[in-house]
Order: sequence, then structure tokens, then C-alpha cells
Amino acid sequence: MKAKTQVISLKDTRLYSGTLSPMAMRKATGIWIVLASVMAAASATIPARAQEAGDAGRGLQLATRVCAACHAVRKREDSPNPLAPAFDDIAAVKGMSAMALTVALQTPHSTMPNLVLQPDERVDIVAYILSLKAD
Repeated sequence: MKAKTQVISLKDTRLYSGTLSPMAMRKATGIWIVLASVMAAASATIPARAQEAGDAGRGLQLATRVCAACHAVRKREDSPNPLAPAFDDIAAVKGMSAMALTVALQTPHSTMPNLVLQPDERVDIVAYILSLKAD
């Protein structure tokens, strides 16, 4: 007599070729717990990556080339365009964070040109703006 083979689909947990024994059910549950733990640990690192520290010096260089036509990029300067906030004013906004700046730089604004920044450029500009926060 041949033994029945039991196959568990981890995709949708349907059983094929019969029912699971209690031992097989515990094994399948254990696999799901391990997979869920690995996924949770991996997703916990995503916000940290999103807020990686950039290089404020490179951010200043880029801002001077790309942003200074409209924004005051250095402390205590007036913006050439009165509608464009100075970078130190942006940095001084209560609750300003790397995440908030990243979102702002990726969100179109009607009064701002559609800038396409590479991820490393974006984190550098964010690092520079945050470096302007008052101590």
C-alpha cells in the first residue's frame, strides 16, 4: 500500500491529496510564523532606509545649482523669488523631518518646477536643509 503524499500550498494554504495530520499542521503553522517574522523584520528596516543620512555639503552644491534661482539656500538670505521660501525657513518649520522633506520634494507644486531628483540627490538636499535648523 502506497502512503499518501500531502502537499501544502504556502500561497493559499489549501490542502491537496487528503488531510493533514496534526504534526503536518504544526509544521505548516511554524513555517507561516517564520515567514511572517522575516517579513516583519524586513519591513521594519524600510523606514530607516527612507531616512538615510545624505551629505549636506553635496546638498548645498546641488541646491546652489538647481534651487538658488528661486530659493535662498543659505542662512539669513532672501529668496530671489518672494513666493519661494528660504531653506532656513523651511528647516525651521515645527516638526520638519527628513520624511516630510522627502515627501515635499516628490510632490508637485503649482508654483515650483517639476524637478526630477535622483534618490541620492534628494537625500543630500534633505540633509542640507535639515542642517540649517537652529540649534
